[in-house]
Amino acid sequence: MTANVDDSAAHARAEDTPPQDIAVARRVLDIEANALRQLSSAMDASFTEAIRLLMAVQGRVVVTGMGKSGHVGRKIAATMASTGTPTLYVHPGEASHGDLGMIARGDAVIALSNSGETSELADIVAHARRFSIPLIAIVGKPNSTLGNAADVALVLPPATEACPMGLAPTTSTTVMLALGDALSVALLDRKGFSSDQFKLLHPGGKLGSLLIKVEEIMHSGAAVPLVAADTRMSEAILVITANSFGCAGIVGDDGGLVGIVTDGDLRRHMSPDLLDQRTGDVMTADPQTIRHGALAAEALGRMNEFGITSLFVVDNARPVGIVHVHDCLKAGVL
Repeated sequence: MTANVDDSAAHARAEDTPPQDIAVARRVLDIEANALRQLSSAMDASFTEAIRLLMAVQGRVVVTGMGKSGHVGRKIAATMASTGTPTLYVHPGEASHGDLGMIARGDAVIALSNSGETSELADIVAHARRFSIPLIAIVGKPNSTLGNAADVALVLPPATEACPMGLAPTTSTTVMLALGDALSVALLDRKGFSSDQFKLLHPGGKLGSLLIKVEEIMHSGAAVPLVAADTRMSEAILVITANSFGCAGIVGDDGGLVGIVTDGDLRRHMSPDLLDQRTGDVMTADPQTIRHGALAAEALGRMNEFGITSLFVVDNARPVGIVHVHDCLKAGVL
């Protein structure tokens, strides 16, 4: 009975959905996708010049725009800031009432306006020109007021707005946003922005946990259970039971990790003379290890792959720590 009810509900929903909805959605996406392809084909030396100006900035990049362009500008500023380029958004209306003080020599301005005639940008443009602050315009019309005032004009391709009336900013804002992403990533690439630097700017949430390194969560020093290969098992068992890892690493004469003794090894070698045996006779040779500079996600993946709960962390084959599956989970690495 339940299945019939569910099927009927699904059928009713399908009938309630006008077929033209999907057609409209595809038309919008096709229009915007075509505009992005036009933008890609139109890239020229002006983009490289914009990157050159932004790379030379000693202060901050200031992004500004009004209306929908302002919303896009906020996202561009957030992306740049999170990828190693100090950036902030300044609302043009607020700039005219004191926030111009946030824009100083040594900064650069990126101004967004599809028409290039946004009157609210006038004070920021004048301020930038007065104090010789580099001005990059993202505009739809190169011969506009903003385009002519800018040091570099990044011109959007002529494209129809996806709105059937051709009025609501849709295609133009999509292309603006993509161009902002292109600037951000090109700057990231020029600066050699690393995953370590990315993590510093993204300490929270999933991104932060994905970039945690083994060396940040491993146990080190006296907490690492290590014994020599000629140690008697009676002593090795004391080392194993003194920690919560369920194992002890076996080191050779050169200090390198040559094996591991686990609870499983103890069960497999159970005999009346077990306590008198040497760890080298009981150990599992060439155990799984992880580099101290590896990501914690890699360590967790290896533990899952081999069905183990701990990994010794090595640096040039020498054990420098140990990481347990629980350490990864506590750090939010899933």
